[in-house]
Amino acid sequence: MKTLVHLSDIHFGRVIPAVAEALLADLAAEGPDLVVISGDLTQRARRGQYRMARDYLERIRFPKIIVPGNHDVPLYNVARRFLRPLTRYRRYITDDMAPFYQDDEIAVLGINTARSLTFTKGRISRAQIELIRRRMCPIPDNVFKILVTHHPFLPPPQNQKLPLVGRARKVLEMVAACNLDLLLAGHFHMSYAGGSHSAYRTLARSVLVIQAGTAASSRMRSEENAYNRIDIHNSRVTLRVRMWNGESFVEHRTRHYAYNTDGGWDFPASLEPEASTSPSERSLKN
Repeated sequence: MKTLVHLSDIHFGRVIPAVAEALLADLAAEGPDLVVISGDLTQRARRGQYRMARDYLERIRFPKIIVPGNHDVPLYNVARRFLRPLTRYRRYITDDMAPFYQDDEIAVLGINTARSLTFTKGRISRAQIELIRRRMCPIPDNVFKILVTHHPFLPPPQNQKLPLVGRARKVLEMVAACNLDLLLAGHFHMSYAGGSHSAYRTLARSVLVIQAGTAASSRMRSEENAYNRIDIHNSRVTLRVRMWNGESFVEHRTRHYAYNTDGGWDFPASLEPEASTSPSERSLKN
């Protein structure tokens, strides 16, 4: 069995210090095999924010896969946004724009979906689709295959009209053909999970989609700070959403998923999240 921790949308510049420190302690206690961070490390891609993000990530003493998000591209510095959008990300975080991890049980590929031409939306290029195909298709199907992006492929159940990553259907067609198993993303600051067939019914194979909330920032939407623990054993997945309760991270809900012989995943009867512990419903716009 492999244990992944999935963090997203930390947003240094808007981080809650007590939550960030408690998160480190909780990660150490969970002891994952791999930590996946699906973008938005900073709030405005400033040097100081990147330095804080770098120093924080160095304190996570586990293997990591990291991809940037739209907030990791400068917003107000127009020249840097269009000419050198991820220079600071490459300098302070990693120069690898397609990070990859593989062992005998899992293979994980990260893809950058952040773009200069849009403030919040993301996109996958044709070259990146080809990269996913070349990297993931040759991997044997007994290895559990995972793709990590910042922007989602599946909308939250509460709002089916929120924009998804550009070229989502083309990517999912290739993902299904290569027998990928799991997609991880963030961006909406909401924890939810589901199968790709709920939005793309004609795909030959369903892919499990797991979204993470905001791990440690004050930019909460409809739930408190949260992250995902994901246990993978063959074709079975256990998702544990660990949520901040004001003092520590605790297990908020657990879901079990299993791939079936009909080319799909067995899911809970409802994809609606449990009642949020947040004080009020907030805007979902990111």
